[in-house]
Amino acid sequence: RRCTPTHHIDHTMVNQSSSSSFFSTLQTRSQSIKSLLCVGLDPHRDELPEGSWEAGEEKRCEAAFEFCRRIVDATAPHTVAYKPNAAFFEALGHSHGNTTLRRVIDYIHKLSPDATGGDSIPILLDVKRGDIGSTAQAYADACYEESEGLGVEGVTLSPLMGWDSVQPFVTGKYANKGAFILCKTSNPGSNDLLALPLDQQRTLFEKIANLANEWSAKAQSESPSSDDDTVEPPRLGLVVGATDPDALSKARKAAGSSIWLLAPGVGAQGGDLDAACKAGLNDEGTGMLIPVSRGISRASDPGAEAKKLKEGINEARKSVLEKRGEKRKADGVSSSIAPYQKEFLEFSLKENVLRFGSFVLKSGRTSPYFFNAGLFSSGSALHKLGKAYAASIMASDQLVKDGKVTFDVVFGPAYKGISLGALVCAALYSDFGIESGFAYNRKEAKDHGEGGILVGASMVDKRVLIVDDVITAGTAIRESYDMLKSTKATPVGVSIALDRAEKRSLDDPLSAVQAVARDLEIPVVSIVALPQLQDFLRESLDYDESVLKLVSEYRSQ
Repeated sequence: RRCTPTHHIDHTMVNQSSSSSFFSTLQTRSQSIKSLLCVGLDPHRDELPEGSWEAGEEKRCEAAFEFCRRIVDATAPHTVAYKPNAAFFEALGHSHGNTTLRRVIDYIHKLSPDATGGDSIPILLDVKRGDIGSTAQAYADACYEESEGLGVEGVTLSPLMGWDSVQPFVTGKYANKGAFILCKTSNPGSNDLLALPLDQQRTLFEKIANLANEWSAKAQSESPSSDDDTVEPPRLGLVVGATDPDALSKARKAAGSSIWLLAPGVGAQGGDLDAACKAGLNDEGTGMLIPVSRGISRASDPGAEAKKLKEGINEARKSVLEKRGEKRKADGVSSSIAPYQKEFLEFSLKENVLRFGSFVLKSGRTSPYFFNAGLFSSGSALHKLGKAYAASIMASDQLVKDGKVTFDVVFGPAYKGISLGALVCAALYSDFGIESGFAYNRKEAKDHGEGGILVGASMVDKRVLIVDDVITAGTAIRESYDMLKSTKATPVGVSIALDRAEKRSLDDPLSAVQAVARDLEIPVVSIVALPQLQDFLRESLDYDESVLKLVSEYRSQ
């Protein structure tokens, strides 16, 4: 079919996006075909057959479609996603340029499982939009709408006008879509703005990397997704050039391990693949898309080149993971830190909740680190905190039996435990579909209204999980235990943020957590404990050996 003004696109034949979100689809596709390759579709004038550009808009549009179709047919088994650049299609001509882009998108959506390797291939439209209000909404509609728009699953955006310029692309009717926001791009001129220091600790692009999580949480709060996954991934990723491994490393650190990075610049722009993978891969050796356009389109055999690139990326991934494994096994200690624990430590450090230094505790011991949960004081931090608690509870074989939690009610002892208990209840429901009651106590009994000191769900003859931040001496937990027993409740466990392995006194070798578990005969489950903190320090490039040594010595005391 020719690309004419009357060219008809049969949208009923196009695969509609499933209820899975863009980033869920990306993750599934990446795991399924074992690839991090993203193939760019850029029908630049110089890429088209000689004479086709001068032959008029219809013929150059047809040449552009054939150019893209040839690449798609050859590379589908190897690519995680396709990334058409809207500018090259717009440049084809005002009458048929966008029609040609939609034609390419429909062609990709209609690929058979045999052609793709079994999964549908998401499309990331490289359009770099950035506006606000009704204009931003119109851009979102143009990109996403199935009938009147382009029908893609994800886009690239500029974040410099703030959250309201991003919001229409990842909320409301587009809650299952995704976007990569420009963070530290591959061009040298990106340093003019994106590398500007905001303060002594971070640059503008590091702030943008932080915002990917913050805005994703805001999007999820405003518009819950119908994602099939129990735990929805972030809705935003980051564009960080592979040409600057140092910036890539800093962006990964600022964003955490759950954010996907789109890292252009490998190949034609001179980016080093090994260095980029070392800097940008997350703990599982994924979370990173490496887009290649000209390196594939100009190859004599695009399919063979895509396969070669995929395998090269996988070799780099393997090398990075092996080297990280060797680092973890230093001193004969293997890693015990789970992804949710690593994220918890990263954002605890970011919020200054966790600090390293020299701190004299109530017990009289001098600790090389200090944890103050009261500094979780923003919406995004509290959102992440609740998710971390929920993840640690669901990972515990002491609090989960045969896929079901062993408690009916979450109890938050006053005062700090009240907010923590509420967060845990909400996160258990939103992330795992676990419905539990919530109750808390007052410090002072109320003599009017409902009266008493207990508020919330009834705990009579119910199994109760106590939630607090840390256990220093165990006094508050024991008081809560006795209170619950007096109301005919059955305490079945304690959930805390950090097990500091803190001794009750200089003369007592048993930690407060161990003493509580022994004396009350209930499990104490923490998001992280001292061994995970040691592994975190061992794997981190941001802390020298002296910090790890101090923490290790403190643990052995």
